[in-house]
Amino acid sequence: MLINFFQGLRDAGVPVTTKELLDLLEGLQQRVAFADMDDFYYFSRACMVKDEKYFDRFDRAFGLHFQGLEALDDIIEALIPDDWLRSEFMKNLSEEDKAKIESLGGLEKLIEEFKKRLEEQKERHEGGNKWIGTGGTSPFGQEGYHPEGIRVGPKGKNQKAVKVWEKRDFANLDDSVELGTRNIKIALRRLRKFARTGAADELDLDDTISSTARNAGLLDIKMVPERHNAVKVLLFFDVGGSMDPHIKICEELFSAARTEFKHMELFYFHNFVYESVWKNNIRRHNDRTQMLDIMHKYSHDYKIVFVGDASMSPYEIVQPGGSVEHWNEEAGEIWMRRLTHTYDKVIWLNPVPEDEWEYTQSVSMTRQLLEGHMYPLSLRGLEEGMSYLSR
Repeated sequence: MLINFFQGLRDAGVPVTTKELLDLLEGLQQRVAFADMDDFYYFSRACMVKDEKYFDRFDRAFGLHFQGLEALDDIIEALIPDDWLRSEFMKNLSEEDKAKIESLGGLEKLIEEFKKRLEEQKERHEGGNKWIGTGGTSPFGQEGYHPEGIRVGPKGKNQKAVKVWEKRDFANLDDSVELGTRNIKIALRRLRKFARTGAADELDLDDTISSTARNAGLLDIKMVPERHNAVKVLLFFDVGGSMDPHIKICEELFSAARTEFKHMELFYFHNFVYESVWKNNIRRHNDRTQMLDIMHKYSHDYKIVFVGDASMSPYEIVQPGGSVEHWNEEAGEIWMRRLTHTYDKVIWLNPVPEDEWEYTQSVSMTRQLLEGHMYPLSLRGLEEGMSYLSR
């Protein structure tokens, strides 16, 4: 019965399988969600979506498939006999409420007056003391105040499912949208290898319980070092020239990486890597770090990440003296090969859209030097790059 909904999710790019559909159907048979759109929305999302980055696509597909379904409530209400509604309505009234209704001439009089004003009113009304609307003191309306009246419409400030999927709170998690610091952090978390190092300053609850039990109930507290992400990263940023339009995204990447990786070193270069780089962009000409020193200081288990558009003259990669800033004795490609031979994992993140790479020869050359490990600086590209580095 939900085949079209299932197919709509797949068309929207949500990777759902038959198993998820069967889980949803089984839950519905067990009445986990029954006769309530809110419950069905949250339950179906829990069953069908396994990664939060697809929440926004789910919302769009859900809205497209079920849009207007909540209007069935009005149809159902219209099919219920009036005397049933009146009887049920009166059951839920206190004696005080009944007395207030009687002060207006009784329930029949109140309903008659309501229908009369509804026919007279030609537009939406807010505030006031006569027309059917919101926020006023008329006996008929919503979110207003009158001690003897009828509320029109749903309870104010509700959180119906339609509001949730239209609001699209998870739009910024979609891997097809622009990056932000939060999204980058989510992607970088794929590159994690936790280890306990340093002083023992964190309570090991399981070991404490076991040790206390073995110690005949005498408390035996066990401490362990705090868990840290043990992955070590060398981050190289291309600065200046054609990278100026990408400053914002590079800042966001650096901000996210700094919080995710305890062992991270940052260096700058321009266009391509040569015999030296620098840590302070202001003092780039007189305070440089030699690449040989970096390769000797940082062990081979460091992950190397270059960030740049790789857009330059091919001459800058393959020729001595190709640098636009200084005379380099050896070609840039030689230094890149030295890095790839020293470190097991080297990738390049490119802020230029992937479909434009083929138009720039230097991008293809750089990608070839890295054996294809160039990834777009997007959420999808970051995930693919981090997945490769974590292998």
